[in-house]
Amino acid sequence: MRQHDGRRRQSAFQPRSLLALPGFAWTGLFFAAPLLLLLVYSFGQINIFTFQVDWGWTLDNYRRLDDQLYLDPIARSLVLSVGATLLCLLIGFPVALWISRLSGRAQTLALVAVMIPFWSSFVVRTYALVNLLGDKGPLADILSRLHLSSDSPEILYTPTAIAIGIVYSYLPLMILPLFVALERIDPSLLAAASDLGAPGHRVFRRVVLPLAAPGIVAGCILVGVPATGEYTIPAILGGDKTLMVGNVIADQFLRVGDYPFGSALAMALMAVLTVILLVTRGRLQRFEEA
Repeated sequence: MRQHDGRRRQSAFQPRSLLALPGFAWTGLFFAAPLLLLLVYSFGQINIFTFQVDWGWTLDNYRRLDDQLYLDPIARSLVLSVGATLLCLLIGFPVALWISRLSGRAQTLALVAVMIPFWSSFVVRTYALVNLLGDKGPLADILSRLHLSSDSPEILYTPTAIAIGIVYSYLPLMILPLFVALERIDPSLLAAASDLGAPGHRVFRRVVLPLAAPGIVAGCILVGVPATGEYTIPAILGGDKTLMVGNVIADQFLRVGDYPFGSALAMALMAVLTVILLVTRGRLQRFEEA
């Protein structure tokens, strides 16, 4: 009888395993293999005479990361990423909470409105911000009329413009996971907390925020990770004045041709993001257990 049950479980498990093979093959071919290639490149050196990669095992590329020339873009990327992520959270949480309180067609229309920016090209949307943030653009005109800035405020090609571009582009990625987490909150829990005498701010702090924590963490990861290695937004809105680590990595591959050092930069950035993700995941698990 036990052998028969074991055979049934084994036969039921094999088709399910086959269904996962295309996903594993796709991940291995387009993620694991390029990542392994970057790792191998990062330990090589560029030959200054032939401009070819000399394969070997050296840590010189990683030692070069200690140069202030490369530490500044890495630090700038982390600061802008954290700041833009917090802004997305502050803006997206009220929007997601409002959408979760809607019902029927109104909620569907609100979700469609959030996803509409994804229907156009990312590059086109970023270039549209150039006209908005330019010296004679609508934003500069509004700031001048309100006497909040000088006659010609400089917003474009600054870290502020990059932060605005990141928030504008990644805000939907914060709203959607927050909406999923907030919609799952049982309204009876909020009603029970109010009936027990908890004021509105305490209901929000003790009930809504803990239950929305998975959505907050998911939204911060979806925004913070790609924003740290962002290339398009700094290239368009930052120009050559404000470089982030994504631009430095791209320059090493496309302009300088130093593939080993560019690979080392990419691997270092990935290591930093991996540590942040692991720490965030551990804290989220402890928070949920508590």
